[in-house]
Amino acid sequence: MLLKTFGWSFAITVVGLALAGVLWGWQGLAIVGILSVLEISVSFDNAVINAGILRKMNAFWQKIFLTVGILIAVFGMRLVFPVVIVAITAKLGPIEAVKLALNDKAHYQELVTSAHPAIAAFGGMFLLMIFLDFIFEERDYKWLSWIEKPMAKMGKLDMLSVIIALVALLVTAMTVATNVAHGGGDKTATVLLAGVAGLITYLVVGGISGYFEGKLEEDEEEGEDDDEAVATPATKGAGSALGLAGKAAFFLFLYLEVIDASFSFDGVIGAFAITNDIFMMALGLGIGAMYIRSLTVFLVRKGTLDDYVYLEHGAHYAIGALAVILLVSIKYEINEVITGLIGVVLIGLSYASSVVRNRREGKPGDSAGAKPEVASGV
Repeated sequence: MLLKTFGWSFAITVVGLALAGVLWGWQGLAIVGILSVLEISVSFDNAVINAGILRKMNAFWQKIFLTVGILIAVFGMRLVFPVVIVAITAKLGPIEAVKLALNDKAHYQELVTSAHPAIAAFGGMFLLMIFLDFIFEERDYKWLSWIEKPMAKMGKLDMLSVIIALVALLVTAMTVATNVAHGGGDKTATVLLAGVAGLITYLVVGGISGYFEGKLEEDEEEGEDDDEAVATPATKGAGSALGLAGKAAFFLFLYLEVIDASFSFDGVIGAFAITNDIFMMALGLGIGAMYIRSLTVFLVRKGTLDDYVYLEHGAHYAIGALAVILLVSIKYEINEVITGLIGVVLIGLSYASSVVRNRREGKPGDSAGAKPEVASGV
């Protein structure tokens, strides 16, 4: 099971480390290895969130996420994204930005770092909305009931998560954004604009995917209630459901990619503390991203989120912590080790709570029922 799920990750690790050794020697090999570990530790909670969404997709879209999605994650976010940020910040063309990254690495790193307030505000607001919508939703299982019960009652107020997110953005803009170390000066306008863009992105992508997912569920319920399975109306309903499934999965895929991008921000920025070579960075973070994808597949295949019901809670609390860290990091430098440890600790505690719950209720660690299968590809 482990070899089947993590086989591609193991293979790419061997090839990637060997390539790093050939190109950059022992020092380069060590740097790539450290970056891989950094990415895994920082993005562990990302795998839990991905698994919760991926299990809703059919086999085709799972395969898309595990193939096209990994290309976007590795090459798009870990290689192209920093170059695009530099091109926009320095008002350069893409070719000039690449030349700058190759020939003047110190200035390149400086430009990427100066763009950190905008990146952190966008990613922080997107992740904050994920956390708020989770904590304000009425759920069957409650991990920290003393927090989640009153929050669920408050969540009955329309648009409460948006209001709180906007208040958090205003507080951030008026405090940590007024005198920023990254790039210097007042970044209030930049943070406000980027934060609103992150909020809008969440509302648009999440809203559209939720709409099509809801329509699909309604259509499936209508199909189940229809006794005349071979009648023309039923046939039309089945065709509609298939189309809606494709649309729902497509927007869920977009939603997943934006989540992955938001999780990648701190890893990409933090990688500059280790190296400013974009190819070392892409290789090391890319290897780490492969393991996150493999871990996502493992969680879906094993039905882990069904067996350990508080894991999603721990992951969402880790998301909330990461959102706060991103916003605070606009002014204050926060070590990536702290970011990674917070996520691991929260998920570890939620896992332990799930084990205690299963033992208390006499449930086995692994459910006896069949697990939802995920398309192979990683």
